[in-house]
Amino acid sequence: MIRDLTDAEARAALPAKWGMADPDVLPAWVAEMDYALAPPITEALQHAVAIGMTGYPKFATGGELGQAYADFAQRHFGHTVDPEFVLPVVDVTAGVRVALDVLSSPGPMVMPVPAYHPQLRVAELTGRQRVDLVLAPDAERAEIDVDRLDRLFAEGARTLLLTQPHNPWGRVFTRAELEAIRDVVVRHSARVISDEIHAPLVLPGAEHVPYLSIEGTADHAVAVVAASKAFNIAGLRCAQIVTGDAKTRDRLLDIPFARNDSWSSLGVVASIAAYTEGDAWLAALVQRLADQRSLLASLLAEHLPLARMRPLEATYLAWIDLRAYGRADASDYLLEKARVWVNPGQDFHPGLPGHIRLNVATSADRLTEAVTRMAHALVA
Repeated sequence: MIRDLTDAEARAALPAKWGMADPDVLPAWVAEMDYALAPPITEALQHAVAIGMTGYPKFATGGELGQAYADFAQRHFGHTVDPEFVLPVVDVTAGVRVALDVLSSPGPMVMPVPAYHPQLRVAELTGRQRVDLVLAPDAERAEIDVDRLDRLFAEGARTLLLTQPHNPWGRVFTRAELEAIRDVVVRHSARVISDEIHAPLVLPGAEHVPYLSIEGTADHAVAVVAASKAFNIAGLRCAQIVTGDAKTRDRLLDIPFARNDSWSSLGVVASIAAYTEGDAWLAALVQRLADQRSLLASLLAEHLPLARMRPLEATYLAWIDLRAYGRADASDYLLEKARVWVNPGQDFHPGLPGHIRLNVATSADRLTEAVTRMAHALVA
């Protein structure tokens, strides 16, 4: 059910990931998958274009999109969502910015680091300071330090930007971890914005717990979700802010139009198709990614045994420590010497040497070629 794009198809379909790469470069950087679209999405988009659906979308909460997401959340996460509490937004990072700007008190925003790099400056865009909750590179397990979080709130921070499942750690936080975070947030009357874009991509062995499904979170949190990563439709520009109560929903509705006016009608069509008809394709995708996870582990063990990869519990983005190979500039070196394009760790954790983020959502042959090339460059 998951069809690998050929190189030519990938260059046509993925103008950033593949189109920006030289012909001899294997692109394993930006978070897009080298797979053909799920057929229900293709069919829905073809119908929408055939009838000329290129105008503005409906500007309202709920509706068919809200119901589609609510049903998806119930099926996949056991989370009951009121469709009327689902608000469209152009993408997840924009949704984070809107929620931070509208809902959060003035004061610093806590950002667990390493972090999704486009969001490193989102606090600044709303006139806030970012304070980092840094994961030590040699920590045995990637976890939120709740004691440190408690101190940061005590020192004046007002909001936690929680990315779960986490990118680039690949972590899925447990219910107990989320409850501990909730307790700290409630103690300080603070707020959580939970970026859950990768929730559908939890791999076997872990389980996604929506933050808003935790008791006692509805009045201090929103989640920002999308079908974009799981179904490869980021370019269609449609995400959703999920609220837990009417008061929060109404605050987001009562904002100037220009703050949130630019999601796409075609993005709505694709998202509805993904949420309502994409389950079988998504299940096949998760199995493919689990296979890729196993393949990557075996390839690293064979070819780059000194590499350290944190357990990949979700996403298709592996966070790999290559410091043992003596290349602080690992990503630049790999692009130059191996012709493999990966994300530099410094993008996610400024100043962190020797780390990369590797996208495994490709064919088994391409992943094997990428790791083999990397090994030849680093070990030679």
